[in-house]
Amino acid sequence: MAKSIMIQGTMSNAGKSLLAGGLCRLFHQDGHKVAPFKSQNMALNSFITDAGFEMGRAQVMQAEAAGIAPDVRMNPILLKPTGDMGSQVIVNGEVLGNMKAAEYYAYKHNLRPAVRQAYDALASEYDIIVIEGAGSPAEINLKEDDFVNMGMARMVGAPVLLAGDIDRGGVFASLYGTVALLEPEEQAHIKGLIINKFRGDVEILRPGLKMLEDLVHKPVLGVVPMLQVDIDEEDSLSSKLDRTAAVKALDLAVIRLPRLSNFTDFDALERFDCAGVRYVHNAAELGNPDLILLPGTKNTMDDLLWMRQNGLEGAICKLHRSGTPIFAICGGYQMLGKELRDPLGVEHGGTLRGMGLLDSVTEFRPEKTRTRVSGQVHGITGFWSALSGSDFTGYEIHMGATDHDNEGFSLLSNGRDDGAVKGTVLGSYVHGIFDEGDLAQRVISILLERKGLDLDSARTVTFQQYKEQQYDILADGIRRSLDMDAVYKILEQGMEG
Repeated sequence: MAKSIMIQGTMSNAGKSLLAGGLCRLFHQDGHKVAPFKSQNMALNSFITDAGFEMGRAQVMQAEAAGIAPDVRMNPILLKPTGDMGSQVIVNGEVLGNMKAAEYYAYKHNLRPAVRQAYDALASEYDIIVIEGAGSPAEINLKEDDFVNMGMARMVGAPVLLAGDIDRGGVFASLYGTVALLEPEEQAHIKGLIINKFRGDVEILRPGLKMLEDLVHKPVLGVVPMLQVDIDEEDSLSSKLDRTAAVKALDLAVIRLPRLSNFTDFDALERFDCAGVRYVHNAAELGNPDLILLPGTKNTMDDLLWMRQNGLEGAICKLHRSGTPIFAICGGYQMLGKELRDPLGVEHGGTLRGMGLLDSVTEFRPEKTRTRVSGQVHGITGFWSALSGSDFTGYEIHMGATDHDNEGFSLLSNGRDDGAVKGTVLGSYVHGIFDEGDLAQRVISILLERKGLDLDSARTVTFQQYKEQQYDILADGIRRSLDMDAVYKILEQGMEG
């Protein structure tokens, strides 16, 4: 069975995902066969594997860093919030159902066998498993039946590295308090501390590190700086969603919907030096962009009503009339049609007028479409005609089916058309449509040409090459910052050390 090491944090957004991803890359660079694992992930930013299963994108990023294909066993439980009090529960990549928070808390002990089975299956195939915790292990009201933090560490005998975010302030108190709130047997799993997201002179910090070690009787394994890497983050806490201004040759405005999902669909566009991607909360922020991007959402009808009420819908339609192009994916694509129908109450219930920018009608159904797709754009004339002939791959995750009056614009590998185009408006169900192939570059070329610019303004490195570079930068930063001899010793000794 594989050796394991676990990254836990004192709070959400302490940097667990990136630290785990960096260790995956580092161990991979050192010649080890390594896989990531997170028993339970809560995120709207999901992914469909080649086998057709749904999992969180954080573990997809970590798998890519490890040089392996994403596998649903790396994230056996995914919770996709449906509101403040409930989530869609996905187990081993398939929908179990919707549950309120209290209902899930009472039910989750039934999922422990699925977590153990997924972990053991991975551990039988790899040398090292890098486990990521969730939130904080010191949530003392939630520790019963825990299999995400210390419960997971105990289940598989994993040593733990506890990370604290110094950028938020109070890192000494958060590390000390987290250790103090744990039971002695849980404290024994912590083999080292990590100070994460540091800015400044580490020498000024050293006296505090020694005092912290004396207080908690755990070594500080290193101080990781605020690394400048462009890598997928957890959706609810990504700092890029707060970016409201982007001063580049091209201004690309993503509508930041309240239930925004899969915002990473637009990461590939950010890899072009000429393109600035920003996130828009209201009509005042929209301005006059070169392209409006309507993303996916966990609840299309509610988010369309939100746009209607705060004036964004009207502002988008006004820009459309003046010629601003619109590219929409999944829920954003559904919004653009003439009507949204939900006779069974899958989302909101009833019928809702759409934005009317595409000649399509969407009806929500209980069955979830969950599939990988690939194909080639075809049959487009007019504004988006340069996209014709472009190959792409991606995946679909949605609850509705959309019918349209005009010809679909892309032919998928399963032989059916997807998406619609009308003038400057284009919509598709395909998440990740910009990630591979030349579709992203063709979109950028269309927008540059419209402004009298040329492709010399665009980055030529592929998205995959760019991601590989970023994973190497991440691993190198962690290697320089942590005592890797101590980390390897912890890994080898496990709980015996």
